[in-house]
Amino acid sequence: MATVDLKSQIIGLVKLQELDSEIYALKNEKEAKPLEIKVIEESFEAKKQSLASLEKESLELQKQRKEKELELATNAEAVKKLQSQLYSLKTNKEFQTMLQQIADAKADGSLIEEKILISFEDSDKIKAKIDQENLKLKAEEKVFLEEKQKVELRIKEIDQRLGQLQSQRKQVTPGIDPKMLGEYERILSSRDGLAIVTVVDNSCGGCHMLVPPQVINLIKMYEHIVTCEVCNRIFYIAE
Repeated sequence: MATVDLKSQIIGLVKLQELDSEIYALKNEKEAKPLEIKVIEESFEAKKQSLASLEKESLELQKQRKEKELELATNAEAVKKLQSQLYSLKTNKEFQTMLQQIADAKADGSLIEEKILISFEDSDKIKAKIDQENLKLKAEEKVFLEEKQKVELRIKEIDQRLGQLQSQRKQVTPGIDPKMLGEYERILSSRDGLAIVTVVDNSCGGCHMLVPPQVINLIKMYEHIVTCEVCNRIFYIAE
């Protein structure tokens, strides 16, 4: 291949690399977007679960309170039954024993009433928390939907830009020798989307290994393709 031909081919590959670098970066960004959405959704779901836990706790308190109210009603019925038996007793000892049973039952009833009152207080506290969490969740939902919409919009922007870049790429590739293009694309796929690099401060622009002066001279001669001995990327000298 003539010197001028190789140089023009290298220039074509550099233009192609500019497009491919952006394509590679955009594709990587797009691949990460579903995870971003998943993280946002999981964060919002966790906040919903926090509210659900409070609501479950509130229902459990209501259930326990109803059980206590039933227990209190049973206790009151027992006291009433004992009181109705008082005047049918024949001895003072029996009478005193019954009075003690009534007093004990009433004491039990007082304890149950106290627990019911505490249950009401706990329910009020949880209800206040639920109201606060509902307000916070509405605000969080707005943020969640906005963030999700931003990610989805960015995905659309990426797709549009990728379409433009692929169109530009199709305009560049016909001017590149098929064999050279094949070699370029092989390196591109195996080297994280970077196949052709310049030499910067006597170092490879890809792996940053030292490039000897004689190799730099070979690159400038454009007699044949020169690649990095370490990363195998194609070299060129920026002019």
